[in-house]
Amino acid sequence: MKRIISAALLGLGWMLSGAAQADAKAVEEALKQNLPTLKPDSVQPSPIPGLYEVMMGAKLFYVSEDGRYLIQGSMVDVKDRKDLTEAKLAGARLSSLDKMGVGQMIVFKPKTTKHVAYVFTDIDCGYCRKLHSEIDQYLAQGIEIRYLFFPRSGPNTDSYFKAVSVWCAKDRNAAFTKAKKGDTPERKDCDNPVDEQLALGNAFGANGTPMIVTEKGDILPGYVPAAQLAKIMEQQAADPPEPQAAAKK
Repeated sequence: MKRIISAALLGLGWMLSGAAQADAKAVEEALKQNLPTLKPDSVQPSPIPGLYEVMMGAKLFYVSEDGRYLIQGSMVDVKDRKDLTEAKLAGARLSSLDKMGVGQMIVFKPKTTKHVAYVFTDIDCGYCRKLHSEIDQYLAQGIEIRYLFFPRSGPNTDSYFKAVSVWCAKDRNAAFTKAKKGDTPERKDCDNPVDEQLALGNAFGANGTPMIVTEKGDILPGYVPAAQLAKIMEQQAADPPEPQAAAKK
């Protein structure tokens, strides 16, 4: 009897899973009709019946099951006091950073890496320069700093060309440090990830620099001293992992 019940429950689970996938597919088709240029990465049921979450890169929004109504904003579980949207976005940010690859970043590594922080930076930003002037303090805390360029002035500006020139330098780390001290790098051009990183920062909602993304995918806007950042990351490491966010080391 127990085996029969278990088999029945398993079959019911597959049926419900199949129904959810079919409903999500219907929502995706409705979206295509109403917003043909929209190309979602995934469409899944949200915790609210009749509302589906649509993921596009590092962006998340919600849509009704008929694809007519679209909602942007945070979904909060009041009972558990959790921002469900932010938890999803954290995982999406890590996926986007992983897709870009560490080889497309300027990395300063400690002798022993305890934590990883992604820093969107502008060569000419005052607090970005302050952060990098203390790079040894971050490394002493065991924090690996992975820099991505986010020239706030936009493409084809002085800050943008400095970022490209630093990337194209023979020794990127040395050129980066010199530029952060105020030296104007020799103008160079080559294949570079600056445009892609600028677009990624915008997708993450960056409105200033530095912008730190932790290894849990959370955003810390502005300058954070090394000791404080280490405490934040230690606390995050101690927290139970969110099921949606795939941590990246």
